[in-house]
Amino acid sequence: MPIITLTTDFGLKDHFVGTIKGTIYKELREAVIVDISHQVNPFHIQECAYLLKNAYKAFPEGTIHIVGVDSERTPENTHLAVKVDGHYFITADNGVVSLIVEEVKPEKVVEISLPGSVQDAFPVLSVFVPAACHLARGGTLEVIGKPFARLRHYKEFAPRVANDGDTIIGSVIYLDNYGNVVTNIERGLFDAYRKGRKFTLEARNQKVSAIYDRYSGFINFDLERSQRRGPGDLVALFNSSGYLELAIYKSNLNTVGGAATLLGLDYRDTVLINFH
Repeated sequence: MPIITLTTDFGLKDHFVGTIKGTIYKELREAVIVDISHQVNPFHIQECAYLLKNAYKAFPEGTIHIVGVDSERTPENTHLAVKVDGHYFITADNGVVSLIVEEVKPEKVVEISLPGSVQDAFPVLSVFVPAACHLARGGTLEVIGKPFARLRHYKEFAPRVANDGDTIIGSVIYLDNYGNVVTNIERGLFDAYRKGRKFTLEARNQKVSAIYDRYSGFINFDLERSQRRGPGDLVALFNSSGYLELAIYKSNLNTVGGAATLLGLDYRDTVLINFH
């Protein structure tokens, strides 16, 4: 049976996530349900897309992804089931699919129309779950909807190259659970313009001149513990998804804070790389 994943902004305090899972299990006792995240900031389509973009390829083709962010149906936000890159996404037409799978054209898109369904305050439960269960049983998209050709497209801010290739101007696209700041500058772009040159990365009033492949990469473990850099220091690295990230080593948002708070960076703030 295909896996069903859940990505929502419901949080974990309320009953919503449990109700969704219980309803799926009532329909499909052998269902395999995986939580990607329920801590998406409310209605934050770009954050939801970042999480799913970096998670969905880890699942086998045929996986069904329920996207419960900004899911209420309106005349401008219809309910869709989309097959793209071998996966199914059940979502509202809020642009999230175009952000998740930017370079791949959807194989099929249908506007969900289930017999007897009602428009209520919990469409993930009343519409998305039945659609997901239908697909998990081996059903087709044609049974649950009609072809839809006006899929909304959004494009996330892309980094810009300026000064004849001497500067990359990037933006913050995600703040993670540790307060780490993820930018839209990818390793491939950085390598293409670096050409062996030294560089300075600038974020607010902070400047760094080295980028690592892991969080502890900046620590010289040959030095005595009291003499080396470590927890609380700023580090720049390319994360596991290939994006440039700024982190405070072993930070804790509940105590000292993270890179986002300590550097004063938020979503869409600017980060510069100057080559010299």
